[in-house]
Amino acid sequence: MNRRTFLLGLAGLSAGCTPGTPSGELAIAAGERGGMYFDFATLLAEQLTDVRGRVLETEGSLANLDLLADGQAQVALTLADSARVADPGLELRALGRVYENYLQLVVREDDPAQAPADLAGRIVSLGAEGSGASLSGERMLAALDLGDSVRVEHFRIGEAAQALADRRIDALLWSGGVPTPMLDRLSGIRLLPLAELVPVLRAAHGSVYEQVPVPAGVYGATREVPTIGVANLLVCRASMPDAVAAAITRTLVSRAAALVPRQTLGTQFLDVRSLIGTADLPLHPGAAATYRDLHG
Repeated sequence: MNRRTFLLGLAGLSAGCTPGTPSGELAIAAGERGGMYFDFATLLAEQLTDVRGRVLETEGSLANLDLLADGQAQVALTLADSARVADPGLELRALGRVYENYLQLVVREDDPAQAPADLAGRIVSLGAEGSGASLSGERMLAALDLGDSVRVEHFRIGEAAQALADRRIDALLWSGGVPTPMLDRLSGIRLLPLAELVPVLRAAHGSVYEQVPVPAGVYGATREVPTIGVANLLVCRASMPDAVAAAITRTLVSRAAALVPRQTLGTQFLDVRSLIGTADLPLHPGAAATYRDLHG
């Protein structure tokens, strides 16, 4: 693929953009500032060649899919479970699995709760409206059969962290890399283990959920905390020109080391084996062809 082919593809893509998306620009629906979605999207935008990437700050996965649907974004980050509930008419395709998301249920260190079921009758933030955490959180509460016994709030991560510190909420759920800097700055917090919910969630919603360990030392923990992992996918619509999808994919492969946010070095990585593991969401044909060309 030469530069002219790529630019022709980008021109075709831009022709379908909304007035708010300038021609020749690739809008990337990311997430909240301070989270790994936003940091990864910023690095990706910096590494793209032949096109200027523009990062859109959003509430997260579900909001990103909405932006993709109405043409305000051409590329989006989303959790695999959120991708599964997307409108089939969106014709979602994957460009790659870019990292592992950790569901982090955070309480104060002096809180009596030792398991998520202990939060019955209490106040919990399940992420911002439109975030992937809001969907995962609702499913967790259903798996615990807590019903209406938990008072649910939907705060962005900065507001939720402050509310936890001020004792206005009892716990917050965050979906992101570890450690998340905004949480790492809090003193006297710990994570509740969530791994016990994996079999229930898999039985109800499929294999997008898996058990992953949050390493010892994160947020001051003296041992690993078993929690729930969900793949994070970089996605687009099937209508994206093959040349554009191929160019983004080549960036993921060739600039892999430069696309891992600094705070998650050692817990996140990109390589071809992880990039093509997009669960049951098919790869965009331009991405699939590029992976074949590069690695057979």
